[in-house]
Amino acid sequence: MFPHEEKLIRERLNREPNEIEKAMLEVMWSEHASYKSSRPWLKLLPTENEHVILGPGEDAGIVKFDDETWVVVGIESHNHPSAVEPYGGAATGVGGIVRDILCMGARPIALLDPIRFGPLEKERNRYLFEYVVKGIADYGNRIGVPTVGGETEFDGSLDNYTLVNVACVGIMRPEHLVHSFVGEPGLKLILVGNRTGRDGIHGVTFASEELGENAEEEDRSAVQIPDPFVEKLLIEATLEAVYTGKVKALKDLGGGGLTCAASEMAGKKGFGAIIHADRVPLREPGMRVTEVMISESQERMLFAVKPEDVEAIGRIFDKYELEWTVIGETIEEPRFVVYWKGEKVADLPSELLADVPTVEWEMKPYSAEKPVEIPNVPFEKAFDLVWGSENILSKRWVWEQYDHEVQGRTLLKPGRDSAVLKLNDEYGLAFVSDGNPDHSYLNPYHGAMGTVAEVVRNLVSVGAEPLALVDNLNFASPERPEVYWSFIETVRGLADAAKAFGLAYVSGNVSFYNEIAGRPIKPTPVVAGLGKVKLEEIPEMGLSGGLLIGIVGLTRPELGGSELYRVLGVEGGFAPRVDLEVERANAEGILRAIRNGLVKAVHDVGRGGIAVALGEMAVAGEASFTADLARVPAGTSNPIEVAFSESHGRYIVAFPEGSLDALKAIFKHFAVIGRAGGNEVTFLWNGKELLKKSLSELKAVHESLPKLMGEEE
Repeated sequence: MFPHEEKLIRERLNREPNEIEKAMLEVMWSEHASYKSSRPWLKLLPTENEHVILGPGEDAGIVKFDDETWVVVGIESHNHPSAVEPYGGAATGVGGIVRDILCMGARPIALLDPIRFGPLEKERNRYLFEYVVKGIADYGNRIGVPTVGGETEFDGSLDNYTLVNVACVGIMRPEHLVHSFVGEPGLKLILVGNRTGRDGIHGVTFASEELGENAEEEDRSAVQIPDPFVEKLLIEATLEAVYTGKVKALKDLGGGGLTCAASEMAGKKGFGAIIHADRVPLREPGMRVTEVMISESQERMLFAVKPEDVEAIGRIFDKYELEWTVIGETIEEPRFVVYWKGEKVADLPSELLADVPTVEWEMKPYSAEKPVEIPNVPFEKAFDLVWGSENILSKRWVWEQYDHEVQGRTLLKPGRDSAVLKLNDEYGLAFVSDGNPDHSYLNPYHGAMGTVAEVVRNLVSVGAEPLALVDNLNFASPERPEVYWSFIETVRGLADAAKAFGLAYVSGNVSFYNEIAGRPIKPTPVVAGLGKVKLEEIPEMGLSGGLLIGIVGLTRPELGGSELYRVLGVEGGFAPRVDLEVERANAEGILRAIRNGLVKAVHDVGRGGIAVALGEMAVAGEASFTADLARVPAGTSNPIEVAFSESHGRYIVAFPEGSLDALKAIFKHFAVIGRAGGNEVTFLWNGKELLKKSLSELKAVHESLPKLMGEEE
């Protein structure tokens, strides 16, 4: 907390807060809990469209899928905890986002894991990677919620650090909606789940400051301890309680613990609460009231019910052998009062905990973009470097540790442009996440727009109509003028792109202070998207022999922030620009082509460019191809730029010859560049061979991530 904030609190209270009140205020006024640096700018984001039932403001957003089914979605970061203790930090990140979905009244059905690390040649980064994945896998597998997709990327700015973002989606019937706030006084507050311990104390304040060199030793106590078995019981007990109709409000105890959950639940509509902290079941002896109020021990939920319904709800918790206690009640007066062994130990106005003033930092625009010469590198060497890059390699090693088929809904599994979950006999839900910090570092505005465009392309590539978005904004300290400026530019880009597609953000998360020992990360906005797809219309991603290969969209000389530049160590260039009108037209055209049965396979062109997209389609379909890159509609005649440019708005399609005329009529920029089949993967330029490789060689390199992790085949 800043000195001017402490002064303001004293003025509003007209006294000095006591030790317990200070601790609660420090939690609620932290960046992580209050969003005080980001709130004014987040208002730029569109939050309504025809699909949105509930936008930002509660624990998760809600989107209408059909008249009987609502989809609940949220996204959270657990970066600092995972950098300090990767297994527990990642596991509790999963647990927290699952409970966010649960407390809206929805059953969690799937997770995404956008995760990022430093380069794998360093042992510490391999350790973080291995145990973050293990934490996500163990927790998700044990609670029976599949991890169906995500991203795994590596970047030098994350050396000794990690970004762990987790998105979750759930489904519910409209009549089961429960809000996170109370609408009346006199409700009993029931705490259920795990006992409260000293783990996670000061978790949100720890997440609101930079990490030091010795964070692993100094900050381990701020990381929560995961217990997936209790979480599984909580899921079933909570849903059973919700289905009775007797639950009036419901909150997950996450960041800020009991203080945050109870004060937000009571204060949002102007009510207050009395908390008897000594009634909270404790895991450790001798805990002080301050520790009880700000502990972030996991697997705990707070229910508000009428007094006459306490016994009925309690019987449900007893059935699942979950410990529960009435720890307080809501009151008419807007005050947050805490008792400890009969003595009043804290008494604060509800609005003081919730109404945190915003902070505006100095802004300083920067430009990392600059003209650079295209490296004079042989085509085959360029391809080998990019195809063998950590960011391009198959992440099968990651997702094979996840039970991505539990619950039996997963139709499209990890490795596709988007996961698809079956919701009924006719329709599925597409779910995907994307981010590109290399583009965002060069130009935060266009990098953010490109992230939204990539999400849309991934959704439509599986035949899904985009419905809504959630965002997770990962930045270094906002006290750095260039970081604060890049954050604002990012929000502007996210807003403009979403508006162009008619999409809304229904939930989100801002994570500042992502730096270690004074080294800031690159701006890293992550966007997850939902789409609705007709099950019978889902195309393949893999090539099959005999099909023509076409390219949709215009390739520009845009290598800035590309994977090619990254592996060659080239800094600068210009980030790819999004032409929103073209992007929207091409997305609509792809959906029309899929619905009319014109294409057999679709894959968007993203990181690594056309060369990587074609390679991925070949490996996915176990079919070789011949492609002449000189036929690609392009604003350059350099084969390297055509192959590895990361221009937006592009798709590779594979289709029978009979579809050619219809496809040409749909798209402004479209060309046939090759055919699937043959014995080898071949790239040509005006008929001259640039590269020829066997499919088995391509596949062996693509599946080599386990070797980088030191595992034998």
